[in-house]
Amino acid sequence: MKFSWTYQGDEDRKVRSFLQGHGVSHRMFSQMKHNGGAIMVNDKQVYTSDYVKDGDVVSIIMPVEEGNDLVVPDFTPLDVIYEDDHFLAVDKPFGVTTVPGHADRLHTLVNQVKGHLIDEGAEDLVPHVVTRLDRDTSGIVLLAKHRFAHAVLDQQLQDHSVEKFYSAYVSGHLPEDHGMIDEPIGRLPGDFIKRTVTPDGKASRTEYWVEHRYMNDANQPMTRVKVQLHTGRTHQIRVHFAHIGFPLVGDDLYGGPLWYGLNRQALHAYQMKFYDPFVEDYRHLQTDLPADLQALKNIEG
Repeated sequence: MKFSWTYQGDEDRKVRSFLQGHGVSHRMFSQMKHNGGAIMVNDKQVYTSDYVKDGDVVSIIMPVEEGNDLVVPDFTPLDVIYEDDHFLAVDKPFGVTTVPGHADRLHTLVNQVKGHLIDEGAEDLVPHVVTRLDRDTSGIVLLAKHRFAHAVLDQQLQDHSVEKFYSAYVSGHLPEDHGMIDEPIGRLPGDFIKRTVTPDGKASRTEYWVEHRYMNDANQPMTRVKVQLHTGRTHQIRVHFAHIGFPLVGDDLYGGPLWYGLNRQALHAYQMKFYDPFVEDYRHLQTDLPADLQALKNIEG
């Protein structure tokens, strides 16, 4: 895959510096050097130590990613929200693991995306997960179709410039209309799965806005909240709301009540915004609540 930019500047500039300014990382330089890629200026191969001058067209050619045979393709149809040559955004249902692991190596979202790419006849067959969700959280998952797209989005994640919003239903009535839960999260000692707020955990920040407080038809208090993640820790939203005494409805792992037959936490990633460097504009992605959570909204009154 080839990417090109035109240099505009009064002073000559090193190729490496120019490309770094467009998101090409040290790791990508190494991949091009050792795996069959190339760096071109005006269609002639150059070194990163060479210089470019005003008007030069600088290109990189990334080697094809043929895929890992250990990742078996699953041809289950995806619910695609957005797709182009660089990115794929899907609406993940609850019950599907994002990446292969000890619990599931055959039917995860990554397996399904690989099947999708094969069906499309794509050359690059390595799905790069940009954002992931817990197995029983539904909503938007963003993937990159090649190394370069992954690298530029990964930098945005590190800069916290990718905006992710969730809808959540918590038990009880949150007293404040707006709040920031700023508590470190780490593993619960002796437990492989659960996380907890702990002084030696990683910094974690969850912001929320109350959208509706109500009593359900069993006269139990519930609150629908809009949530924004400012960090991306495992189980972050679930841990933070349980920590302040308002666990998510359906979240049995963290003490949430199992109301309305929910067998998963009432959490859905419904909106995302990121900067697309290939069109030099922002992408806005959105998806509706799935049926089980829509049922909770229907009883709000």
